[in-house]
Amino acid sequence: MIVGMIAISFSPILVRYSHAPVSVQGMWRMLFTLVVMLPFGRSQLGSVRRIARRDWLLLLAAGFFLALHFLLWMASLDYTSIASSTIILSLEPVFVMFGAYFVFKDRTNKWALLGMALALVGAVCVGSGDSGVSADAIRGDVLSLLGTLAVAVNMLIAKRILTRVSSYLYSMIVFAVTGLCFAAYNVALGYPMFGYAGREWLVFALLAIVPTVFGHMIFNWLLSYVKAATVSMTVLAEPVGASILGMLIFREMITGFQLIGGAAVILGLILYMRFEHAAPAPQIESPIAADRTAG
Repeated sequence: MIVGMIAISFSPILVRYSHAPVSVQGMWRMLFTLVVMLPFGRSQLGSVRRIARRDWLLLLAAGFFLALHFLLWMASLDYTSIASSTIILSLEPVFVMFGAYFVFKDRTNKWALLGMALALVGAVCVGSGDSGVSADAIRGDVLSLLGTLAVAVNMLIAKRILTRVSSYLYSMIVFAVTGLCFAAYNVALGYPMFGYAGREWLVFALLAIVPTVFGHMIFNWLLSYVKAATVSMTVLAEPVGASILGMLIFREMITGFQLIGGAAVILGLILYMRFEHAAPAPQIESPIAADRTAG
């Protein structure tokens, strides 16, 4: 789990280090991840024929919203700080709870709701801290927030479909759809998909290997050995680790107001997830946290 938490913290650092369009980064990240995954689950590929038509529609939707998440969140790093973007991204469990309440009629207790409220207030503080910087910073915060909503929708789709499709097949198909969405987006906007310098290809490969394979895929594997609630707590590691790396590598300092807001988000999420998972609930198999964080 420690390896995974360190790995996902490098995601925004690698995105910021690349000069390629974020949609190109996302496309190659998905493609390289598929290449790495393919040898480890070829025996399951035959099960593709048994996937029902309605599940294919859900898989296509999940891939679209994952692509939308990557596109919005990665783009946010061009406008706002790594700390702000990743702290807002860590609100994903709260948005999933909102969706689960309306879609699956899931209930939660008052302490979890209190934690959610604290996390949301903290996110507002983070955005307010950016308001004194520039309009671009606010734009980046909004992009990160919209990207977080997109990955929350992806997780709700996963909750419905993973009772019928294995996490390996889910990840393979959704990643492929996500990559195709990025490819179509790149063609539509005329972004070149080849001809990049060697450093860019290294970043594309590292995005697939470090935060995806050594991050989210490790979390999937851990679900067989530890509680899902424990794995879900790793979402809190990304803003902490990424902010530290951002200060060391890009000299991005955090304002006092953002520090207070970030602490409120993390404390609120700890409170939320502690009590949200206190009552027994049906366990589901998670897709690479459907790339949580996504980041």
